[in-house]
Amino acid sequence: QVQLVESGGGLVQAGGSLRLSCAASGSIFSINAMGWYRQAPGSQRELVATITSGGSTNYADSVKGRFTISRDNAKNTVYLQMNSLKPEDTAVYYCNANILSRNWRYSDYWGQGTQVTVSS
Repeated sequence: QVQLVESGGGLVQAGGSLRLSCAASGSIFSINAMGWYRQAPGSQRELVATITSGGSTNYADSVKGRFTISRDNAKNTVYLQMNSLKPEDTAVYYCNANILSRNWRYSDYWGQGTQVTVSS
């Protein structure tokens, strides 16, 4: 079994910062891309940022210059540093990872989600 456990969400004022973490555990042989997605009430889940195993990153236009994604391959962990937060960043943030597990296939796994609320 593979699990993704997120932490670091919370309530912050506009202009503030938060750092999200997501640790993958279980029967993991290899991890390809990892990423963060978010879903605001009444909206579809959208991509925030992704990072490959080699460290190449991709960001949504709405967070470029404010958010930074990184990963620690030794710890199977991905991070999202969020600075200059805006009320429109309020959402449930989900971690995603493409993992090779004991079934010998790469599959997408999701975390349970962590709430980020930015007050104006």
